[in-house]
Amino acid sequence: MHVRLANAPVSYGIYSPENAPLPPDELLGTFREQGYQGTDSGPLGYLGEGEALTRRLARHGLGLAGGWADLRYGGEAHAFAADLRFLDHTLDVFTSVPVDDELFAPRPTLACPADPKRFAAPGAPVDPGLQLADGEWEAFAADVQRAADRCRERGLEPAFHHHLGTAVETPEETRRLLSLTDISLCLDTGHWWLAGGDPVAAVAEFGPRIRQVHLKDADRAAHARARNAGGDLWTVVAEGGFRALGEGDLDFAAVLTALRDAEYTGWLVVEQDAPPAPSVRDLDRITADQRANRELLREKGL
Repeated sequence: MHVRLANAPVSYGIYSPENAPLPPDELLGTFREQGYQGTDSGPLGYLGEGEALTRRLARHGLGLAGGWADLRYGGEAHAFAADLRFLDHTLDVFTSVPVDDELFAPRPTLACPADPKRFAAPGAPVDPGLQLADGEWEAFAADVQRAADRCRERGLEPAFHHHLGTAVETPEETRRLLSLTDISLCLDTGHWWLAGGDPVAAVAEFGPRIRQVHLKDADRAAHARARNAGGDLWTVVAEGGFRALGEGDLDFAAVLTALRDAEYTGWLVVEQDAPPAPSVRDLDRITADQRANRELLREKGL
């Protein structure tokens, strides 16, 4: 297994540049101090763009692991066209960053925007009435393929991120999308678990199709409590559905062994979805969790 470790602004509740609880240099300094080699971009613009981004990453000795781009697949053509323009801008940002090894070029992380009804009841069990109908999959997958091809035309390999509260959430939905496209997979261990899957089995099943990994732990009991109380995905996050590595349900020794057996090469991005714009008290807890995350990975030889 040939990997580099990154963390992500989302771990600190940073979902928009305007409401970030930490300035970018403070965040990146923390990542470097903790021993990470890279960072996810977070919301586009938070770390800067062009020369400003390049200088900031170089100042902290970090690479760019990739970042999120959600598009409205399979719907109105004008909406998808607008989203492709945003994707083009994202690719402009990513390709502006020098890369010392093409194996660790930024991964455009393609995903779906939140579906309001699924966001309101995220994870397993899923109401079948909220899923894409059989007749909708062909157009949906064709748009995903178009977006993937656009990334490759710019020299970057995209990876699709299954995600709670979206149209591609469950292992079955992910499997179907992968069968209809040639896009790579971003395996998010926490989202996979809360959607009813087993990340260790996923690594065995998808093997070389996995080109990005988001490491997070998850707690199905906390998820169930939040959902049973009528909570949405933000409630799941606030109630501890995603935990520090080793504090949830997942066996990370087994996950890392599976990745080694699959000869995974690329970024391992530590993510622990945090509530947006956390308070000072929340930031203290988040910082402690992130220290614990890095320590666990050191114990596992990373």
